[in-house]
Amino acid sequence: MTGDTGMKDFNWAMLEFFAHAGRNSGTANMFAYRALDCVISCETRLLIVDDLQFLRFRSQSGTELSNHFKFIANEFPVMLLFIGYDLRDKGLYLDPQLERRVTRLGLKPFDIDNEGGRAQWRRLLLSLEQRLALADKYPGMLADNLSDDLWARSTGHIGSLMTLIRRGCQRAIRTGEERLTRELLAQVKLDEAAERLRKEWEELFRSGRKTTMPAGSRRTVR
Repeated sequence: MTGDTGMKDFNWAMLEFFAHAGRNSGTANMFAYRALDCVISCETRLLIVDDLQFLRFRSQSGTELSNHFKFIANEFPVMLLFIGYDLRDKGLYLDPQLERRVTRLGLKPFDIDNEGGRAQWRRLLLSLEQRLALADKYPGMLADNLSDDLWARSTGHIGSLMTLIRRGCQRAIRTGEERLTRELLAQVKLDEAAERLRKEWEELFRSGRKTTMPAGSRRTVR
């Protein structure tokens, strides 16, 4: 979503996803029913609308799109998943009818101050390890050897973490190292918010006052 996304733009985006041949001409309503046909034909079950916070719900286009969401909820055999932040303040719930159709699901940030939070962080890193396309990766590369470093660099924010890993993998491939190491990641520049808190977290880990490692887990020596 963007600040000026309108109903026709939204319907066009659905047709673009399905590579529909009729996505380049027609009205907003025609696009909507073509999208509905695609959803039914492809047995689609989930429609994800990301970056909803950019939509100006108080504008005319925002009001029209809000009404369109109600149409989709009524006519499309899918679950609608809206993703965004501060959506109440942005005006998502201004329409009482839409408010009655939306169930709010919060997403808490990662937390390493307790065993449950540390275990969750470790599970995330283990899952990411499996998806890395590096020739010399090994079990525990992220979750054991780089856990504290990844937290210090990202402060537990998924956006910063994924950017760090993605840029690190690009560098590892270009240099032929084909694995992620502390030295390699140190060469990767990250967003300002993450870099601002980096030294503070590194000192906390170095002094032993903080750790991302759950009790009983061991670091891999490689």
